[in-house]
Amino acid sequence: MKVLFATSEARPLVKTGGLADVSGALPPALRGDKIDCRLLLPGYPGVLHGVQGARQCLVFERLPIFGPTRLLLAKMPDSDTPVYVIDAPHYYGREGGPYQDTDGRDHADNALRFGLLSWLAAYLASGTSPLDWRPDVLHCNDWQTGLAPAWLRFMGGGAKSLMTIHNLAYQGIFPPETVGQLGLPAEHFHIAGLEYYGNLSFLKAGLFYADRLSTVSPSYAEEIQHEPLGMGLQGLLAGRREVLSGIVNGIDTAFWNPAADLHIGCSYSARNPAAKKNCKQALQEDLNLAVEAQAPVFGMISRLTHQKGLDLVLEMADWLVGQGGQMVFLGSGDAALEASLHELAARHPGRVASVIGYDEGLAHRIEAGADCFLMPSRFEPCGLNQMYSQRYGTPPIVHATGGLRDTVVDATPEALARGAATGFVFAEATAAALQAAVARALALYRDAAAWKRLQVAGMKRDFSWEKSAAEYAELYRGMVGKD
Repeated sequence: MKVLFATSEARPLVKTGGLADVSGALPPALRGDKIDCRLLLPGYPGVLHGVQGARQCLVFERLPIFGPTRLLLAKMPDSDTPVYVIDAPHYYGREGGPYQDTDGRDHADNALRFGLLSWLAAYLASGTSPLDWRPDVLHCNDWQTGLAPAWLRFMGGGAKSLMTIHNLAYQGIFPPETVGQLGLPAEHFHIAGLEYYGNLSFLKAGLFYADRLSTVSPSYAEEIQHEPLGMGLQGLLAGRREVLSGIVNGIDTAFWNPAADLHIGCSYSARNPAAKKNCKQALQEDLNLAVEAQAPVFGMISRLTHQKGLDLVLEMADWLVGQGGQMVFLGSGDAALEASLHELAARHPGRVASVIGYDEGLAHRIEAGADCFLMPSRFEPCGLNQMYSQRYGTPPIVHATGGLRDTVVDATPEALARGAATGFVFAEATAAALQAAVARALALYRDAAAWKRLQVAGMKRDFSWEKSAAEYAELYRGMVGKD
């Protein structure tokens, strides 16, 4: 079984979000399941400098539309996973991030930049590919590769195609003249094809033309078939529900491991969780919080956006501090939310700490040192921090949406009695519902024995990529009829 995994980012070479974590971890896990999985990545400077043993395997001297392009074959720096790198400096060799320039504006030629990624993915998966290695499955990820299933169909077919949605809110929408600029067949620019409300949508194309669709949790797969989370594509997705799967992401259980985490100043495990208290004290000291062993610490690590529900936390924060709690925030985003966090910390010195920005080491120390983790997202396709938190014995408090619903077992009396509970789940995205869930957490926290059982149950959960990879492997094999 051969799989070409087309993506616009992959950790550790380039990362802006969860897609990079998936792209960096799933292919090597698949290779462990006897699947020859290879990545296809744009040749950003960090990618070209980070891959190992790159050699040229294909050259296009005058590629129509896109210009001269080389294809390199290399290895990922942290595994033996092969990666094809698109060496096209006129598109990828520039400052800024993969999608935006140094001023935070989208690159003006993103349609061409990711049109090339999509076209080359389709070409390598087609029956006319000049390479000896030809995939059975082309696995496309998010809008940046959305045109690949369409182009593969226009080229006459080849590999089966899978389109994975990591976040439906990002759709790669461009004006209608982009169809001609990319050399796409004009006769396919209509509702049963490339067109999306008068524009070209990369993601809509992938969802329409791919053989199979997937997203990153079973609940999100159901939610996107309806308003409001269908983001205008709910009709198409509901119409293709029979080929739509939801597979929860895994996490890097070596990198996120409290027993061997180099970012934290202590180590502990499900067998010996007692040392977690040392991490809590260290976190309180580092962030100038009152060093109180009995004060419950609530952590939150997030992009500061409306989606993530920080406004709900801010509404109940004064109440939580009044209950004897402490709060730690790490993140950046909306300027007004950043200012609100600064004001909250100034209002409660020694009880609230707010760090604007991102710090990998601090993120690990918060997961290890907090008693509870706040994740009240209004929607969350999968989410990772709720899984990190359970692994670190830090029960998460989550809104019942998407992957949060699928990965956290609410601490109901029944779930607690059978030892299955791992966190706290609330149904409505309101401050009142969040506060009620926090109140439940505070009540259970006062029962040391019950709290320890909750922590240990979460730490024993299997969130490894091997489990998720096995589900993808089964999906691939079903697509091509291989055992």
